[in-house]
Amino acid sequence: MNLKKLTLVFLFFVSVSKLIAQDFTLDTAIATGPYVNPYTKSIGVKVSPGAITYKNMYKTARAIEVIGYASLDGFSAAVLKEIYTPIEGVENLSWYIGYGGHLGIWSEEWKKNNPTHKAGIAVGVDGILGLDYKLNNAPLNFSLDWQP
Repeated sequence: MNLKKLTLVFLFFVSVSKLIAQDFTLDTAIATGPYVNPYTKSIGVKVSPGAITYKNMYKTARAIEVIGYASLDGFSAAVLKEIYTPIEGVENLSWYIGYGGHLGIWSEEWKKNNPTHKAGIAVGVDGILGLDYKLNNAPLNFSLDWQP
């Protein structure tokens, strides 16, 4: 498959991702302590900027999320540590906050299109704040987050 076809396939999946949930559950719940994680691992699609995500709930109410984004101009990856807190009165709804960092590597073409950015490498600190809702009896959940 040549690069043009691969790019079209990638853009198709990014476009369709607006209709798909944030995460697909791979495991059953972790039941420890007063808070029950509705899932232990998930993969998903982040609508903006069209990234692939992997989340691992490594202990009760704690997760590591890896977010990867690729384009013709380069790629970026972020790793976030997240803390989940259930919202009282709504089953399987949690809010979460987290922090981490990112690394991006961009091509010479990207630098030509972004003249104020001279370097082809981006390193930075990330934060995240969001809501996470797991559907009962279905391997599906929805997340809405803000990542400044």
